[in-house]
Amino acid sequence: MIRILVGVVCVVLWSPVSQALTPGLQVAKQWKLLRYNFEPQAPVSDPNFYNPQNVLITGLAVTDDRIFVATPKLFSGVPSTVSWVSKAQFGDSPTLNAFPDWTFSNTGRSDFNCSDLILTSVYRLRVDSCNRIWLLDAGISRSLEDYEITCPPKILVVDLATDRVVRRIDFPPEVLRGESLFTNMVIDETTAKGCDDVFVYITDTVEPGIIVYDSGKDVTWRVSHPAMYPDPDFAQSEIHEHRFVLMDGVVGLTFDERTGVVYFQPLATDRVFSVHKNVLRAGPLPDGKMLDVKLVGKKSSQGIGLAVSPFDSSLIFSPLSETAIASWNPTTNQQSVLAFDRDQLQFVADITTTKSEPGVIYAIASKFHRFFLKNLNPNEFNNRIVRLELPAGNSLLGHRVALPAPPTHNSLLNYGVFNTHGQASTNALQTYFTSPALTTPFTTKSPFKFETGGIVNYAARNPFTALNQGEAFPPSKATRDNYQRSYLDTLVGTTSPAATTRVVSVPPTAFSGRHSGYYYQRSTRSVDQQ
Repeated sequence: MIRILVGVVCVVLWSPVSQALTPGLQVAKQWKLLRYNFEPQAPVSDPNFYNPQNVLITGLAVTDDRIFVATPKLFSGVPSTVSWVSKAQFGDSPTLNAFPDWTFSNTGRSDFNCSDLILTSVYRLRVDSCNRIWLLDAGISRSLEDYEITCPPKILVVDLATDRVVRRIDFPPEVLRGESLFTNMVIDETTAKGCDDVFVYITDTVEPGIIVYDSGKDVTWRVSHPAMYPDPDFAQSEIHEHRFVLMDGVVGLTFDERTGVVYFQPLATDRVFSVHKNVLRAGPLPDGKMLDVKLVGKKSSQGIGLAVSPFDSSLIFSPLSETAIASWNPTTNQQSVLAFDRDQLQFVADITTTKSEPGVIYAIASKFHRFFLKNLNPNEFNNRIVRLELPAGNSLLGHRVALPAPPTHNSLLNYGVFNTHGQASTNALQTYFTSPALTTPFTTKSPFKFETGGIVNYAARNPFTALNQGEAFPPSKATRDNYQRSYLDTLVGTTSPAATTRVVSVPPTAFSGRHSGYYYQRSTRSVDQQ
């Protein structure tokens, strides 16, 4: 049976307070519109090359001295898809530097080949323990306009000591689908014997699935599951007065190195799911086998950014409608709101930890919804990188939060803006749900409604709430009785597993003599051969 997740984060947000939960939410960098250190000959007046109202950050990586950001080509006018800024650079709207340099950008160019060392559209980037940054290039231009497949997806690995590409990873066509969009990745180094002996787990958002890349063997395969697909009931997201519809599949992704659990979530759902690394590493699924995915729990609204606390393996996430960053400990069921800010925590697209600052998380928050709805206000801060110190595991105050005071400025800090969380008075709350972490019921005013009896509703006829809760998976059509209008009616109370069938469509090219089972592999090319 499933444990209860984070209750509902909005419950936590309005619970009684006794003290400030965190020392402060710091703004590391913020931009109204993104500016670049252009080359002298750059056609900056051409909106197809540079349109600052079409450029926003979706991913970040932090090192000792630099912050790297990913700006995918959601729309036209994105001059560089990967950039960096110095951590020591002061002031708002710091100028971005193209990474590795401007020669890697193909914006406004027609003189490039997909085999060249170029970058088309990067959504996420990650730093490994060998001081290298992995750049996941989706290869899709204008994904929210006309969705041009410019180049196949790939990964470039760059040595941060020299800013030179040391490895290129091309994905074979057999693991791609018609409109594959690779948006996120985590690097699993738990069994690595060297820098190039890692596993990489990659999300395909538009053709939902997870791509597994074995770096040591240079082998790639693909797995999928219904939990990776968007839920139409959560197609519409809401941030303050703004509502937008985006049916994105699996995009949120993080990895717990201690337990080996990979957490993931589509955008269009209020659920968080998990799968163990051993399941992903086991290779492609044989016929009739369902991927062993577990339903972790339910949040108060949709979200993307996920991370794992280095202290106690708590899952860190950000529900969009609540403009907050919260945590849930899967071992103790303890729930906490780490930060809440109606302005600075809108649409948190990525949350990351950094080895250079243990116990600190960085997050990118943007006005994505305003970009998407084309009602952006260029006079507001629309991209922020925030920094948050995590409380030690034994000092977390479950179900307690303080509402933020107005930001205060301190010129002595490298991170120029931070919030000091003051206290706020609240009222007691109706008992909309219970949790083992709660010792007594509590009540307060709240604009939200919650499910009764916890977050898992066994009466709900919804496959998203029926996964891995002790019920059987759906029977095949051939074994279903005519009177069974829906297999969902048989899930509750079933004591024996039902037969399942799964048809795996393998492209003819899989049998070209280069395959190993349903693994797909292509020969490795050195950088000198590019």
